[in-house]
Amino acid sequence: MKKKTIITIVVLLGVAVAFYFILQNNKKENERELSIVTQENTEVAVNTAIAQKERIGSMFTVNGTFLPTATANISAEISGQIGAIYVEEGDNVKKGQVIAKLIGDKANVNMGNAKANLDNAVSNLNRFEAAYKTGGVTASKLDQAKLQVENARAQYQSAQLNSGDTNVRSKMSGVVNKKMVEVGMVVAPGTPIIEVVDISSLDLKVEVDESLVSQLKLGDSVKVTPSATKKTIEGRITFIAPASNGALKFPVEISIDNSQSNLRAGMYATAVFNQKGENNVLVIPREAFVGSVSDNRVFVVKDGIAYLTEISTGINYGNKVQVTNGLNEGDAVVTSGQINLTDGTAVKVIK
Repeated sequence: MKKKTIITIVVLLGVAVAFYFILQNNKKENERELSIVTQENTEVAVNTAIAQKERIGSMFTVNGTFLPTATANISAEISGQIGAIYVEEGDNVKKGQVIAKLIGDKANVNMGNAKANLDNAVSNLNRFEAAYKTGGVTASKLDQAKLQVENARAQYQSAQLNSGDTNVRSKMSGVVNKKMVEVGMVVAPGTPIIEVVDISSLDLKVEVDESLVSQLKLGDSVKVTPSATKKTIEGRITFIAPASNGALKFPVEISIDNSQSNLRAGMYATAVFNQKGENNVLVIPREAFVGSVSDNRVFVVKDGIAYLTEISTGINYGNKVQVTNGLNEGDAVVTSGQINLTDGTAVKVIK
């Protein structure tokens, strides 16, 4: 009986030991699988594109904004109360057209008083001069009378200026863009009454890369496509900035005819410039850049790791950008998913 008990205990211990080793093996296998899953889950899914050399066509595009040819604030030249305004916002006006009128009654009264004072001072001076000849007044009194005449004349001249033409006239032809005052308001000389803009022609202001601006000349023809109409029109370069704006871009203005008033200042448009085509230009997609193109940073994928890389860029060809330094032909750059990346992040390339 005792022998059977010992055998039973030994068997149970053997089973327990075997079960322990099985559990240990399962634990190691589970840990290994969990490690694999964890590693796979840390990889960020991204799309990539290959930096490659291409032949670039003979044109490049730049976006810009239309500006009016001229803008002017039409102001009162004398002080007074606004008696009438003859135009509204959106009205067309001609140069010299009366756009408002001031109430000049007070100014006319002031001028009349100043004229009367001047006449009185002149009369007194005449009497003092006659009396001085006969010894009736002293030289000091005569000098005081002369000074009073000078002061009265200055006051009269000032009143004449203030009581000038009470009509306010436009200094240029154009469209009333803004009205700054209302009837009944009192204005001083120089107070703007309306703003007039001339949109009979418009200037498209764009910024051109330093590597391209030297190819442009005043008078060059440029194709312009407004975003509002999608209809291509022709313009000519009227201004090329002699200095950059600080970001190695040069402001350029392109004048277009807008006599039909189909376009408005502030609208967007795309300018298409012609240039000599080039072979073997290393380019990458515009969407590969982290932030904006001017930041000059991209993620380069090597052996499943994304490295944040500083590069130098050249010409912006719209959806593609020239790379002049920092990348080699065949390098894979991330084109989507950059928001989830930092330098050294493991990635899984989907496309």
